[in-house]
Amino acid sequence: MPVPPKRQLAKEIWKNRAVYTAISPFYLLFAVFGLFPIGFSLYLAFHKWDGIGEMTFNGFNNSSYMLTDPEFWQAVGNTFMIWIYSTIPMLFFALIVAFLLHAPFIRFKTFFRIGFFLPNVTSIVAVSIIFAALFANNYGILNYVMGVFNLPLVAWLDVPWGIKAALSSMVIWRWTGYNAVIYLAGLQSIPTTLYEAAKIDGATGIQSFFRITIPLLRPVILFTVITSTIGGMQLFTEPQILLGNNGGTGGAGMTIVLYLYRESFINNYFGYGATVGWGMFLIIALFSFINWKIVQGPSSK
Repeated sequence: MPVPPKRQLAKEIWKNRAVYTAISPFYLLFAVFGLFPIGFSLYLAFHKWDGIGEMTFNGFNNSSYMLTDPEFWQAVGNTFMIWIYSTIPMLFFALIVAFLLHAPFIRFKTFFRIGFFLPNVTSIVAVSIIFAALFANNYGILNYVMGVFNLPLVAWLDVPWGIKAALSSMVIWRWTGYNAVIYLAGLQSIPTTLYEAAKIDGATGIQSFFRITIPLLRPVILFTVITSTIGGMQLFTEPQILLGNNGGTGGAGMTIVLYLYRESFINNYFGYGATVGWGMFLIIALFSFINWKIVQGPSSK
């Protein structure tokens, strides 16, 4: 007589109970700190709640308000502008650094790898304080240097483009080394025999770069673009420490996550904050998909 599948499954679980017990802490922690917040935020997105009183069902009013909220769309625009200002030069610099670290004429490579990766493990609060001193309107280091060369001083943290430049430079400084290490791992995985064969066939260095390096490095580039997109859309600590909860002058540094934080934990609109969080999730998913299609290119079909 065949054993029912459910009884067979229960028997297998009981047989391997020691293994399941060993790995259960991870799943329990993931359920408590991962699945539950996701489900609760989705539930909260349809309610009005100040964090203390009773929840009131609000239907799609939070979503309707978010779509017509000019501050939300300003935060979306700021986030995209800062992402463009920071991610494109950051990945470009990271690729250059990776090529230099991979070059045979460079000595003390381990020292330089550690040096370039060090900003990524530095406290972001300390970094924000240093950049606040660098871009300060009065007595800032940048303005001091510009004054030495008789250049007009700039109120970096009072003008929209100056605020975005300050935030973008912080992102570039922190993540260039991290992405360079990833590119370096990709470069080291490319067989040198391909370059030797191309050299025998008379290919120049530029031809080898565009015909061998870039195509074989494309999966790595795709990974860095996707992770940089997700990270760039979640920018929070840098503007919060540098500019405060309102995003600086005119809200020029208000990012999506900073806006979510202000609405949830400063104004106590937890239901609306949850709605903004899900809106951000949809924007990141859509933008990552577009980036994936662009970087993957038609040759992958």
